[in-house]
Amino acid sequence: MDRKGILVVVSGFSGSGKGTLMKALVEKYHQYALSISATTRQPRPGEENGREYFFVTREAFQKMAEENALIEYAQYVENYYGTPREYVEKQLASGRDVILEIEIQGALRIKEQYPDALLLFVTPPSAEELKRRLTNRGTESAEVIEARLKRAAEEAEGVEAYDYIVVNDDLEACTERLHQLIEAQHSRTSLQKEFLNRIRAELKHLN
Repeated sequence: MDRKGILVVVSGFSGSGKGTLMKALVEKYHQYALSISATTRQPRPGEENGREYFFVTREAFQKMAEENALIEYAQYVENYYGTPREYVEKQLASGRDVILEIEIQGALRIKEQYPDALLLFVTPPSAEELKRRLTNRGTESAEVIEARLKRAAEEAEGVEAYDYIVVNDDLEACTERLHQLIEAQHSRTSLQKEFLNRIRAELKHLN
């Protein structure tokens, strides 16, 4: 049967390692397309425009939002992030699963537009581990780290909106867990209506 692509939304506290997880998943399994978000934040060392993000000005971002060129967008620690619509819908139509690495605000908006989307929340095994990862990253000031930890405390209140929690303690095991959850989503009856209708029709002909 034809396999249609599904939307997979992956969120997590800043420092949970979700970006590293997404890269590992895409490298290991070729059925996935990692959506690239547009953002108004400045690139970190080693990041390239069009690879990690589309880095745009606030004016350009606002125009994209006004023209409905974004599926969702949200503000996070003084910057804006959004998901370009055209890329996502083209990949879904081709049968690939599209992974969106976005914040909790955007994830809930995605669920409203795409009820069959799979929402996954990535977290480290403890709050202390989260703080350690943020500090060891060495790319942000103490003030920004404090802001991210404060935001994490706020986000922790809304995690129940997600379908599954994935604890990122071991990269390889966590990557495989994500893959298994996405594969299971493909088998949901709500996503197999065409297949079910065909089976029903075939069974009627057998009688």
